[in-house]
Amino acid sequence: MRIIELRDVHKVYTMGTETVHALNGVSLEIERGEYVAIMGSSGSGKSTMMNLLGCLDTPSSGSYHLNGVAVEELDDTQLAGIRNKEIGFVFQSFHLLPRTSALQNVELPLIYAGIPRSTRKDRARRALERVGLGDRMGHQPNELSGGQRQRVAVARALVNDPSILLADEPTGNLDSTTSEEIMQLFDELHQGGNTVILVTHEPDIANHAWRKIQLRDGKVLSDLPTERAVAVHA
Repeated sequence: MRIIELRDVHKVYTMGTETVHALNGVSLEIERGEYVAIMGSSGSGKSTMMNLLGCLDTPSSGSYHLNGVAVEELDDTQLAGIRNKEIGFVFQSFHLLPRTSALQNVELPLIYAGIPRSTRKDRARRALERVGLGDRMGHQPNELSGGQRQRVAVARALVNDPSILLADEPTGNLDSTTSEEIMQLFDELHQGGNTVILVTHEPDIANHAWRKIQLRDGKVLSDLPTERAVAVHA
């Protein structure tokens, strides 16, 4: 089942007297349960693509359907609602509240969604257990390692049971060993049925995905299975 459909998407920014075509006629589809890496160097359009896929921005022209909803037709309030319901974000710098426990950090999206307190606590606990942090729920971010902080961020992204897990350079602030642990976690989440989209400039991180979309100058340069996917289907 198709979860994302972009049709001839353009994104144009005006910066002073300059017009920047960040996305230039992008069309692609992503099915539910796929594991996709979006790659590109600085200026390729990958950050703009992430903002559009995450409903943080809307196209200048063209269409974006997320779970059948035309995103370009939504106002800011509707965009905020669809973000909270459909998309779990994982960022390079974790974005955790510093003087707040892991459990309370994971609860945040549920507070915005108006979920009752008793249900929130239960769902947040389950999300932390799912990422292997059942014994760290009361710890604040400064009491956790970088890898543990990113696991809290992943738990927070999962707690609303979103349609898509959207990760922007999720290992950018981690050492190589911890990066591998986080990528193994994404593998497990994908195997559990989650749709995972990674935005990264690192080829070894992208190779964990099953499909790699390469952007250049705001266009799709290539859209191919990764070596991993080819090996499985050989």
